[in-house]
Amino acid sequence: MNGIPDIATNAKWTSDGWRAVSGLNKIHFFCLNLIVVQEKKTWEEALVHCTEHHSSLTSLLSKSETLLAQNRIRNATVTEEIWIGLRYLGDSWLWVNGDPLVYSSWPEGGDQDHLCPIWRRCGALTKEGVWENIGCHEKLHFICA
Repeated sequence: MNGIPDIATNAKWTSDGWRAVSGLNKIHFFCLNLIVVQEKKTWEEALVHCTEHHSSLTSLLSKSETLLAQNRIRNATVTEEIWIGLRYLGDSWLWVNGDPLVYSSWPEGGDQDHLCPIWRRCGALTKEGVWENIGCHEKLHFICA
């Protein structure tokens, strides 16, 4: 048969790296379009910008999404921290687009101000891939989805 396989072989990413899979397998996937905006804005100004020009400030729902965002900001000339769609309201951290907060990337040990923030009630992602709570009035670059 001309050396062409009957079933296409594709690849998927796993926690152990790339793996070959049959073209007939059904595999879950997600698309994440991240736009790094290199304009310094307050958290609320960034939210308005993302809502008007894209979808919203990004939610980082998994380690994979955090790594993708981290990769995008490492390659850009952006502030050390960038705004993400994380906000402390009432008594808990919430994603502004309504996504559930099931994954977190707060730093281990050290400053635990994020547990009950008084002044720093907006979330940012650092170039090291951890979240920081920062005063919402600070002006940072940001990442939209």
